[in-house]
Amino acid sequence: MNLDLQFKEILAQYCDYSADEITNDMRFREDLAMSSLDFATLLGEIEDEFDIEFEEVGFANIMSVGKALEVLEEMV
Repeated sequence: MNLDLQFKEILAQYCDYSADEITNDMRFREDLAMSSLDFATLLGEIEDEFDIEFEEVGFANIMSVGKALEVLEEMV
């Protein structure tokens, strides 16, 4: 499974969209209606799934699905 699809399948568990409906330009809060708690939980699950560790400073810059994928691709 490719990274993009794997990420979107995890993300779909936290919003009202299926992995196929999620696009890279969607924003976590505005488009996917994720709360801060949902986002933090999502990041924790992503860290566990891909065996990585996000730095807290980077959280503020991750606003969209595409940006999250860019950061994830750099880390794995």
